Amino acid sequence: MTQSVAGSRAGVTPTARTGRRHPDRPHTVVRWRSVLLWLVVLATAVLWMLPLAFALLTSVKSEADILGTSLFTLPTSLDWENYVEAIQTGNLLQAARNSLMIALIKVPAGLLISAAAAFALARIRFRYSGIVLAVIAFGAMVPVQVAIAPLFQVMLALDLLNNPLALVLPYIGFGLPYQVFILYGFFRQIPAELDESAMLDGAPNRRLFFQIILPLSKPALAALFILDFVATWNEFGIALVLLQRQESWTIPLAVQGFQSKFTTSYGPINAFTLMSVIPVLVIYLMFQRYFVQGAFAGAVKG
Repeated sequence: MTQSVAGSRAGVTPTARTGRRHPDRPHTVVRWRSVLLWLVVLATAVLWMLPLAFALLTSVKSEADILGTSLFTLPTSLDWENYVEAIQTGNLLQAARNSLMIALIKVPAGLLISAAAAFALARIRFRYSGIVLAVIAFGAMVPVQVAIAPLFQVMLALDLLNNPLALVLPYIGFGLPYQVFILYGFFRQIPAELDESAMLDGAPNRRLFFQIILPLSKPALAALFILDFVATWNEFGIALVLLQRQESWTIPLAVQGFQSKFTTSYGPINAFTLMSVIPVLVIYLMFQRYFVQGAFAGAVKG
């Protein structure tokens, strides 16, 4: 009797224990994976924030605080003269106006042209559309450095050197392949029944594009707007070749020129750098709710 009871206990207890503990194991694994993921994200965020924290602290320190304390020590007093010196000496406002003028013309115009081209390739059937798409995709692989010398000769012949607006067309040309490729994939995801319904109502392609396709593509357009604005704002190579006078400089050229003058003045240099990224932060905050859902919306097989 005792042996049978013991045997039954021995046979039942592991099963009962297994039945009680087994459902908790997946939850424990998922919980630890989430914790590990958050730790990795937090560590990455700290690594990305360290240079920004260093620049922010250094920008409000005096030269004595910078040389006499460690990198991340809080300043004894806030020295806002670094910002005043950066604005007055570094030609920051003029460079910001030039960059902002270029970006506000190039980014919307480039997105409109790219969206129209992607719409034609994705929603309108015509011969050799696949070849056209392949040529556009190949254009995204061509480095900018290949075209700098011919571009300089063309701008010199047209007397457009040192004119910030002369950068608009080259920027649009080099940005089109990537934008068309992304929007093409996004437009292919929109149901074709919408086209058929619009055609039954007698809507032309123009109305289909502006009133149906573009409103549905806000996430992808917003993500591309942010990426294109940042790329245009930070572009250096073409601007360095075509803009040789200080009054025509964009922000990257102004930052380089300011750093060459104030090599060891870390306070004004960091103040200048921080002020130069303010427009990019403003644009990102305006469109950030669309950015996550639209950043890779078109990066699928169409």
